[in-house]
Amino acid sequence: MNALLKRVWIGLAATLIVSLAAVVLPDHIQLDDDGRIHLGAPAPTPSPSTAAPTPESTSPPLTRDAVDEVIRTAISAAGLDPAQGRPTVAANANANANANAETNSNRTGWKAVREKTAAQSEMNAICADLERQGWTLNPNGDRPDASRSYKRGGWYLLVSTRGKTQAPSTTSTLTDSQTYLTLTGLQLNPSDIPLPEITVRIG
Repeated sequence: MNALLKRVWIGLAATLIVSLAAVVLPDHIQLDDDGRIHLGAPAPTPSPSTAAPTPESTSPPLTRDAVDEVIRTAISAAGLDPAQGRPTVAANANANANANAETNSNRTGWKAVREKTAAQSEMNAICADLERQGWTLNPNGDRPDASRSYKRGGWYLLVSTRGKTQAPSTTSTLTDSQTYLTLTGLQLNPSDIPLPEITVRIG
């Protein structure tokens, strides 16, 4: 009989303690469907925004011609005439307009001599139009006042302003008030980048 009363009192005491704890710390006392009591904070419930990561949107691969059109559109959006500059990479093997232009379907570019006072705002306008066309800013290593890079469809575009101090040349015709405004496009395929072979010895 004493053992039975002892169990009853222990049960009542435990129930009282749990009831008080549930009032003081409601977030740390849980009662499941079987009537079992669990101590500790409940497992966090994932919110709709964090339940599953949203896959990064991908763009279909772009061709060299498509990237050239993107560059011309962005230059025009900045109030410039693409003819004011010159291509830095020839479009095909028969393109002889620029003797220094390099023929490559995976590269393209445009360069013009601009006044330093206007080059920054022109670069900003070009970048704004690239973003309007769906290019994604790739801020790693960028200097907002001198260069910005974007990526889309397997291509990377670098927009930059650089003076003759950064690009010395014996044939440069830049004056002290001028700089280059350039757009450089490069198509990169990670599988084409050779990785060094590394040997690790243990023991």
